[in-house]
Amino acid sequence: MRWQPRSLALATHPGPTVAVTLIVVVLAAGVGLDPWRIALLGAVLLLNQLSVGLSNDWLDAERDRAVGRTDKPVALGLVPASAVRLAAFATAGMAVILSILLGPAAALAHAVFLAAGWSYNLGLKRTPLSVLPYGIGFGTLPAVVTLSAEDPRGAAWWAIGAGAALGVAAHFANVLPDLEDDARTGIRGLPHRLGRAPTEAITWIALVAAAALVALGNAARSPVAIAGLVAVVVIAVVGVAVGRSAAARGGPATRLSFRLILAAAVLVVLLLALDGDAILA
Repeated sequence: MRWQPRSLALATHPGPTVAVTLIVVVLAAGVGLDPWRIALLGAVLLLNQLSVGLSNDWLDAERDRAVGRTDKPVALGLVPASAVRLAAFATAGMAVILSILLGPAAALAHAVFLAAGWSYNLGLKRTPLSVLPYGIGFGTLPAVVTLSAEDPRGAAWWAIGAGAALGVAAHFANVLPDLEDDARTGIRGLPHRLGRAPTEAITWIALVAAAALVALGNAARSPVAIAGLVAVVVIAVVGVAVGRSAAARGGPATRLSFRLILAAAVLVVLLLALDGDAILA
């Protein structure tokens, strides 16, 4: 089969891959890591997320084909599954090797994050425990950053909690557009068992919880963080209203809902980064 490198690139889920990488780079800059450590950590997380995205396209190819997904290169036959599988393992291996240069503690924390992503793709997404890889993985991210410093230190409990809450929100928000297609192919993760309305509600609750942990968990309780919490609450109220309006019309969540979710998540990440050294345990 002749295929274009662009097809392989699309199989990496470039949007989430870039987003998670940028989150880590922003947090690393906020903590004050040396520039070379920020660059190395960014490369590690980029490879990490490339691997997770590629494994998703490879492992879900038959299911994506069954529901007629038009955004999945493997399902469309634009790139062979064998090439995507090889790339998934190769990028995972490179991520693990490079992470060792950041120190053993950072490498271990990174391995937990990588394993969480793969465990979701390998089967946990089909179980009531589908939220665990996201909660554990994203909860580990602040520690991946702080342990990558020249003087490795753990992450503050509230930063880990905020990361986990963001992970929960990411899982529920990510599944929302595909609830019906997933159900047709036997995917029965926690959001699918709860239904659309509870899934939307939990997304907003998790985002507000993340903002609250940043604003109130830190002993400093900066005015900026408090203002950020208020802003996230306001966005959540608007988001719930938009979701209810869409439900009343008999339709799913609108694009505006997802933009509001994204705005709230970005705000929480910025609040974490602004806390800088406070993230260090």
